[in-house]
Amino acid sequence: MNSIYLHRILIFIFYPALICVLFSCSEYNKVLKGSDYNLKYEKALEYYNNDQCYKSLPLLEELMSYFRMTNKGEDVYYYYAKNQYCMGDFYLAGYYFKRFVKNFPQSSRVEECAFNSAICLMMNSPDYYLDQTESYKAIDEFQLFMSKYPNSYLIDSCNNMVTNLRNRLELKSFEKGKLYFKMEKYRSATIALNTTILEFPNTKYKEEVLFLILKSNFLFASNSINSKKIVRFEESIKSYYTFVDSFKNSKFAKEAESFYLSSLKELEKLKKPSNGI
Repeated sequence: MNSIYLHRILIFIFYPALICVLFSCSEYNKVLKGSDYNLKYEKALEYYNNDQCYKSLPLLEELMSYFRMTNKGEDVYYYYAKNQYCMGDFYLAGYYFKRFVKNFPQSSRVEECAFNSAICLMMNSPDYYLDQTESYKAIDEFQLFMSKYPNSYLIDSCNNMVTNLRNRLELKSFEKGKLYFKMEKYRSATIALNTTILEFPNTKYKEEVLFLILKSNFLFASNSINSKKIVRFEESIKSYYTFVDSFKNSKFAKEAESFYLSSLKELEKLKKPSNGI
């Protein structure tokens, strides 16, 4: 195809779009640099409602101070917080949602903003294998919301969020114990796994947790010096009873029984009187 002809086709296709983009940018800059704050406000909401948060944010930042002591102050603050959320800055969004509740306690939006503040903490909560400080903060925030607004239509959502966060904490606790076990730090493994049971008594990982506690206790006893083996094998036997009381038909039953029988044999040998003269 002739290059000049191709060039004309491309111009015909893309030129209108280019003009539209240039005009739009020119219009936006005119609003941004202008002194008509009511127009800025209208455009900021228009951009926000059209998911153009990157455009509404600079306008709202300017309007925050301009309308601070006016009737529009609450609206600007509210949309500024929501705009930060839209941009994915959950730290700032959470901060401004929380400040909104404090600054406008009589607003009809207080309940929504209090809930969104907790949501932002949850959004900042990382994958389970990372530090879970934000998860604990989010749980506290959701529980605070539910105590403050017990009849809120958002209660079910709060409960679901708390459940999801606790599942994340539960998994982290379980994986921590498993990691100690894989590293052959059996004493640390039993402590971590017992903590999982203590903090999450109905954990879905309970069967494996109790089995790993038994296995860790047995291996810890087996690798101990003789003077400490009796107490530690007795602990292994106790953990076996705890396991079978809860999971008699477990897939780990056969292996668990082998640790139990081995512990009994070791105790028998350790407690047998010496035949020395």
